[in-house]
Amino acid sequence: MSRLVRKISRKAGLPPGTLVHIGEEKIERTRMTVLHYDALHFRETEVETIEECLSLKDEPTVTWINVDGLHQLGVLESVGDRLGLHPLVLEDILNTGQRPKMEDFGGYIYIVFKMFYSNEMNDEIVEEQISLILGPAFVISFQERRGDVFDALRERIRSDRGRIRKMGADYLTYALLDSVVDNYFVVLEKLGEKMEFLEEELVTHPTTETLQVIHNLKREMAFLRKSVWPLREIVSGLERGESALIQESTGLYLRDVYDHTIQVIDTVETFRDMLSGMLDIYLSSVSNRMNEVMKVLTIIATIFIPLTLIVGIYGMNFQHMPELGWRWGYPLVWLVMLTIGGLMLVYFKRKRWL
Repeated sequence: MSRLVRKISRKAGLPPGTLVHIGEEKIERTRMTVLHYDALHFRETEVETIEECLSLKDEPTVTWINVDGLHQLGVLESVGDRLGLHPLVLEDILNTGQRPKMEDFGGYIYIVFKMFYSNEMNDEIVEEQISLILGPAFVISFQERRGDVFDALRERIRSDRGRIRKMGADYLTYALLDSVVDNYFVVLEKLGEKMEFLEEELVTHPTTETLQVIHNLKREMAFLRKSVWPLREIVSGLERGESALIQESTGLYLRDVYDHTIQVIDTVETFRDMLSGMLDIYLSSVSNRMNEVMKVLTIIATIFIPLTLIVGIYGMNFQHMPELGWRWGYPLVWLVMLTIGGLMLVYFKRKRWL
C-alpha cells in the first residue's frame, strides 16, 4: 500500500490552481473510454482525444467518460476548459494524496475518494484515488491506472441488467460509490483471513516476522481508516444536499451506501482493536518465553551452587584435609553431590517449578 503521506514539495511556492501531478506515473499514456447509454441504446468506445467524448455530454442520454492516467496535464486542461471546472478542482484531481471529499459547485459536483482492491499476483492491497465530476447528464471519472472495481458495473450497463440504464447520471455516481464500498468488504475479508492466521501463529510459535506482519497490518488499517471516515461525510453530503443534480429517488440508494460505509468503519475499528490486542499477545508471549528460559537457567544455577561450594572446599589443597587421604573420598564426594542435585530436582518437581 502507498505511503500515508505523499511528497508535495514540488508545489511549494506555486500559486493556487497550478497543475502539478503529485504521485507516481502508473500508466504510459492516458486512456479514455466512453459509455454512452439510455434505456434503449448503448455505445462503448475508446477515444484518443477528450474533445471526441465531451461532445456527447450535451446529448439527452447518460455519458460516462473514464480517464486512466493523470500525468498528461494537457488532457486535464482540456476537460477543465470545456466544462468550466475551477482550477482548484483540477489541482485536487492531480494530487493523488487528496483527502476524500465532496464539493458542490452548482453546475457540477466534484467527488474524490479512495479505491482499494487486492492484487492477486503479490497478495497486496492496491490503493488508488478516484475523482468524479458529476454533471446534469454525464459523469467523468479520473483514475491513476488501468484496472478498477467497476467491471461488474460496466457489465450491468452493457447487458441492461437492473435499473441503471433507466436512471440518470446521479444514479451512475451512486453505482460507482457503491462498487467501491462493496469492494472494501472484499479487502477487509482478506485482511481478516490474515489476522486469523496470525492469531494461530501467535499462540503456537511467534517470531520477529510475525511482529513485522502485525505492524504492516496496523499500517494498512490506519490508511483504510483515513480513507473510509471521510467517505461517510461524502455520502451523507450527497444524500442530504440540496443539489438539483441529485434526484430524490437516488437519495434512498445513497442512504444504503451510507449504511454500508458505517459497517466498513465498524469493521476497521474492530480490526484495529484486534491488532492492538495481537501486539500485546506477542509481547506477552515473548516475555513468557523469556521467563521460561530464565527459569530453566535459574534452576540449573541453583542446583550447581551447593555443588560448586563442595568443589571449592576440596579445591583449596590444604595439607591437613583428612578426606584427601581416604581411599573412598573421591567416590563419596560424587555421591554427595549427586544426592544433593537429585534431592533439589525432586523438590523443584514437587513445587511444580519444572
